Amino acid sequence: MASLLQVENISKTYTDKNYWFNHRSKTVLQPLTFELNAYQTLAIVGEIGSGKSTLAKLLVGAESPSTGCIKLNGQTLDNGNFKQRCQHIRMIFQDSGTTLNPNLTIQQLLTEPLELNTQLTVDQQTVLIQHTLQQVGLLAEHMNFYPHMFSGGQKQRISLARAIILQPQVIILDEALASLDPSLRAQMINLLLDLQQQMGLAYVLISHNLGIVRHLSDDMLVLENGRVVEYGKTSQILTKPTHYYTQKLIINQHLQLFKK
Repeated sequence: MASLLQVENISKTYTDKNYWFNHRSKTVLQPLTFELNAYQTLAIVGEIGSGKSTLAKLLVGAESPSTGCIKLNGQTLDNGNFKQRCQHIRMIFQDSGTTLNPNLTIQQLLTEPLELNTQLTVDQQTVLIQHTLQQVGLLAEHMNFYPHMFSGGQKQRISLARAIILQPQVIILDEALASLDPSLRAQMINLLLDLQQQMGLAYVLISHNLGIVRHLSDDMLVLENGRVVEYGKTSQILTKPTHYYTQKLIINQHLQLFKK
């Protein structure tokens, strides 16, 4: 059986055409390949500048790969069809506060993707919005509130509601749990795991926190300067890392915890 998400030899190179009237190219992501099934989570790990954010942009269609392709259910995704991509692959960012328009109610925020991607009536939209809010642990009546009326943890739940309301197959979690305190983070991890089982979701988890990676992911891909240095089962890599860069990441994480 084919994997849900197949990434085949994608890379990204940027060209600066104004550098002393010459073309200067910089490859920020070397060709990489991985697969992801429904109900599974793949963690993308690396330091700043490793290529994690570039990979996320390629997956959601915000950038086009220089080489390779991305397939969903065996079908190659059209790089130019952003609407098609955002129906199936959604993204949640670290700072939910900046992604929620403060001038719109939660109902209006959740209505936007429905109007763009579905043919639901207004009544059907309302029912789905209420159901989705309840799925993420909020109340149906919260749809009449504004973002500033919620805590940081609640805002992240609203972002999650906006991500799942189109019934996607893949969700990119771009440091989505980094700003939460430990207790809220644990609640969100449990919620994400529950939704994954209910909806058959596949997660791509981008995180520098190896504790989150250990709890949430099945497989792990380690990037260094845009190049894959390790890829395999999370438990195996974190227990017996084979590359010096992965070993350094684990040691640095332990040192940070010790300082706290």
